[in-house]
Amino acid sequence: MNTLATLKLTATKKPTQVPSVVQRRTKLAKRLWEQIELAKAEQNGTKFSVPKFRSYTDKESGVRKQIETNKRLKSWVFVGDNGKLAIAVRYGAKILELAKGKYAIEIASSNEVVPTLQIIKTAVEAGELDIAIENASVKLREGFAK
Repeated sequence: MNTLATLKLTATKKPTQVPSVVQRRTKLAKRLWEQIELAKAEQNGTKFSVPKFRSYTDKESGVRKQIETNKRLKSWVFVGDNGKLAIAVRYGAKILELAKGKYAIEIASSNEVVPTLQIIKTAVEAGELDIAIENASVKLREGFAK
């Protein structure tokens, strides 16, 4: 028992559920990481893919199997109507409204894509886009209502 006496013991328990706000932040941060890695790969002239598992039923044996495939990633970077590069942050199929009436971030060159995405990821993790994420989440849920 002398070994445990050297440690600081506490009555704290691990939470069983993560708040929905944290889940949404984590989801968007993961998508931003994918976009950052995709942009880095494009700058280096390489390919980037995220593996995912897909289930299917074998028609001959009737057994469900899983195969590993690559997740299809679409870049959030596009050329705007003014001819400059822009980044639109997506949450699912919805584009986030970053400020009142502002849906994209304009950048000067393709070299600024990765640093800009990293700034956005930091803002998401700090909770600065929680309201925009909540609004997009509500719109997505309304699409499933009958």
